[in-house]
Amino acid sequence: MARQLVAAVLMAGALALTAGCGGGGGGAPAPAPPTSPSPGGGDPAPVEPDTPEPLRGIDAAARLASRASFGMPWEAINSIADRGEDAWLEDQFALPVAYHDPVVTELLTRAANGDFDSIDRNPANLEGIYSRMAWWHRTLTAEDQLRQRVAFALSEIFVVSDNVALLFQSPYAMSNYYDTLLTHAFGNFRDLLLAVTLHPTMGVYLSHINNARANPEANTFPDENYAREVMQLFSIGLFELNPDGSERLDGAGQPIPTYDNEGIGELARVFTGLSFGGDNNRFPGRLPEFREPMRMFDSFHDSGAKQLVGGTVIPGGQDGLQDIEDAIDNLFQHPNVGPFIGRQLIQRLVSSNPSPAYVERVTAAFNGAGGAMRGDMRSVLRAVLLDPEARALPDPEIPRGKLREPLLRLVAALRQLNTSSPDGFYANTGFYVQEQIQQHPLSAPSVFNFFLPAFQPVGAIADAGLVAPEFQITNSTSVIAIANLLQAALLGDFLNDLRVPPFSPASLDLGEYLALADDVPALLERLDTVFTYGTLGEESRDSIAEAAALIDDTELRVRVALYLLLISPDYAVEL
Repeated sequence: MARQLVAAVLMAGALALTAGCGGGGGGAPAPAPPTSPSPGGGDPAPVEPDTPEPLRGIDAAARLASRASFGMPWEAINSIADRGEDAWLEDQFALPVAYHDPVVTELLTRAANGDFDSIDRNPANLEGIYSRMAWWHRTLTAEDQLRQRVAFALSEIFVVSDNVALLFQSPYAMSNYYDTLLTHAFGNFRDLLLAVTLHPTMGVYLSHINNARANPEANTFPDENYAREVMQLFSIGLFELNPDGSERLDGAGQPIPTYDNEGIGELARVFTGLSFGGDNNRFPGRLPEFREPMRMFDSFHDSGAKQLVGGTVIPGGQDGLQDIEDAIDNLFQHPNVGPFIGRQLIQRLVSSNPSPAYVERVTAAFNGAGGAMRGDMRSVLRAVLLDPEARALPDPEIPRGKLREPLLRLVAALRQLNTSSPDGFYANTGFYVQEQIQQHPLSAPSVFNFFLPAFQPVGAIADAGLVAPEFQITNSTSVIAIANLLQAALLGDFLNDLRVPPFSPASLDLGEYLALADDVPALLERLDTVFTYGTLGEESRDSIAEAAALIDDTELRVRVALYLLLISPDYAVEL
């Protein structure tokens, strides 16, 4: 049955392999709220042995690169193999942060100096897209690849979106929020949760900024939006969990809720009195400042006692920020956080269906196993990326792995092919990409991201009790759309949707593959290692080789071979 499940997953990639020209963005409905943080229905996923045989050598390095970065070329993959996976992670932990705000500042400065006067539009109107341009530039050029990749994973958990007008129009709103995720990606989860809570971008998106204490006479009460989502999505989930991620059940065999409506109301009272930071501000803030945490205005804060999850009571009379600190501590100490967040990080980086034992080991790392502090993100990431299950030999009989997000398929190809431009700046606003594949960082349709952790496509996957989150934005149209984007990059005009001065067009460096072009088996061996870490199937290999052998032009042969591999089911699904 497991082999049939893998075949069902691969079908999405097979659609792309047979796709021709044309197509466009796939329509993805806004996700509905999850009903459970764990898979439902059907038999539970099989549990594999505790110590499966590991993948080794250059293929193991290439697989880590595909998970822990946005994509690496051959030379960088070899560096991981030489250093060792553990050592490479430690090297990445030590690298300085490549922040996005400085890129936005540079673009604003260039606009003020008239560098963008040749653009046939008001330069001021470009400010809202500078954070998008910063994301593309940093993603393709930053050396702290692990941190950038983890921040992207966190952005799909702690969701904000530039589909809110104020956030899109403010140049630092999204870039500074992303920088906050970068800052805390290797820190402590408690500090990350507090920083997200106090960030004005989150305050705007989930409406707890300018949230005042209740005034029953005026029939006004605190907004409960953030109070609900910080529990449901950002920390403890809907139901009590065991350390392995399974739901705890009551005496009647029913899941145990982690909170109720009264708990949401009590927590909403905590998040009152916050407004924008910055000089000469006041409540409610009139001068949006997105580079400073929100300020507390205690005269608008509910200073009464509040009962939180688990029965903890915040005493009355404290200042507002202390109330928030206490509430974050209360959530952080909840036993659900390790399995709830740990499982999602595994899903975003390694596998859609980790075994209970894998989740439990990551939970132990979150809880401080080995002497680390509770919530230490470096310990959690080591546990996620270096777990025996993560390092195991690819096995189609075991439902490991995941479908690659369409955005990551494109970005990985650009990084693995050493994309660069003469002026050193990769200019892309992402709008064309989003139009085609309905996905762009920090632009989800709702707080539930582009897809849910527990999404189950109807059919064999759901029947087996497995999940496949990325399938929520996968359909015949979107599969063809990503194939067309890859075709534009490899066989047409290079993908760059801001094709105007002063930015230079980007190009690919195919040198290492051109050197192998006359030896098709050697070319495919190199492509297999870099892009599919030794998992390219015989059928796909033979098909690509047959097509390549028909092409006399060596550069075109390389481009076609690359394109066919990148739209193959072997690349679409990570094992």
